[in-house]
Amino acid sequence: MRFPLCLAPTILALALVAGCKAPGAYPSLAPRAAEAIDPRIPIPANPSPGSVDPRLGAALAQAVARARAGRAAFDRLAQPAEALAAAAGPKQSEGWIAAVQALSALTAQHGVTTAAAADVDAIGAEEIDARQWLVPATQAAIAAAAAEIGAISTTQSGVLQRLGARLGV
Repeated sequence: MRFPLCLAPTILALALVAGCKAPGAYPSLAPRAAEAIDPRIPIPANPSPGSVDPRLGAALAQAVARARAGRAAFDRLAQPAEALAAAAGPKQSEGWIAAVQALSALTAQHGVTTAAAADVDAIGAEEIDARQWLVPATQAAIAAAAAEIGAISTTQSGVLQRLGARLGV
């Protein structure tokens, strides 16, 4: 006895449907407890600020102290560099070379400030890696340290740009 070809797709479909019901325990499709939680529950407007870890606070204070000390040294080097740049002659002259050397020393001293800024960034990144987030007090402490060092760096960068423009370098 031969089956008509028109029944072949029907038999194949029934075999596939029968294969879908394998023996075993299946998870319930009933609502789960997490699905009953309303996602529109408001988050408190004023979360607890927490506190800054003393180790982190000390590291930030050290970075700011290094930047402040670097600013004092930068200011001491800036006065002679300004005078040498003002008295510099044409390019490649003795006065110009002395002014460029003073500018180079000033640029190296600016590196103290940029290193302190990099330290603050590293401190923040390490804290995020360790805790996966920052409490508001820690965020504020890192932001304050970065802002103070950033202000010092901006001032120093302005002096370097002005002297570099004056000397044509």
